[in-house]
Amino acid sequence: MLLNKKTLFSGIIIFIAFFLDRISKILILNFFSNNQLDDYYVNSFLNLILIWNQGIAFGLFQSESFFYHFLSIVIAIVIAFIIYLIYISKKKYEIFFYGLITGGAIGNLFDRLYFGAVPDFIDLHYKNFHWFTFNVSDICITIGIIGILIFDLFKLEITHNEKNT
Repeated sequence: MLLNKKTLFSGIIIFIAFFLDRISKILILNFFSNNQLDDYYVNSFLNLILIWNQGIAFGLFQSESFFYHFLSIVIAIVIAFIIYLIYISKKKYEIFFYGLITGGAIGNLFDRLYFGAVPDFIDLHYKNFHWFTFNVSDICITIGIIGILIFDLFKLEITHNEKNT
C-alpha cells in the first residue's frame, strides 16, 4: 500500500514546511510592495529586508543563466534523493528531519522556478555584524540538517517504540 503511516507523516511534515515558507514569503512580498520599504526594523537584532537570491543557501554561488539552471537541476536531484532517504528510513526522527529539509528545499526550488530567484528576508544581526539573510525554507533545511547530525553524531536513540511506520 502506497499510503502508509510513514508516507502520511513525511507528507504532512513536507507540506507544513512548504506551507509556512509560502505564507511567510507571500506576506513579506505583499508587505514590501505595499509599504515600498527597503527594510523594516523589528528590534535591535532583527530586521526584515527583501533580497532576491539567485544562488543557493545564504546567497552562495550567485550566478545567472547556465549555472543558475544547472543549480536548479542539482537541487531537484538532491530533493529526489532526500525523498528516497525518507522512503528507506525506519526512524521517525530521520523521517521528520528529512521532511523538513525536503519541504524547505521544495519551497526554495518553487521560488527559483516561479520568480527566477529566492526571496530572503530575515536579517539577524548584532551591532554591525550581520548574518546571511535567509527565509523560512532555510530555517527548515538548517533545523533538518542539524537534527540529523545531532542524532547521527551522538548516536542518540529514541527510547519509545520505533517500529516501521
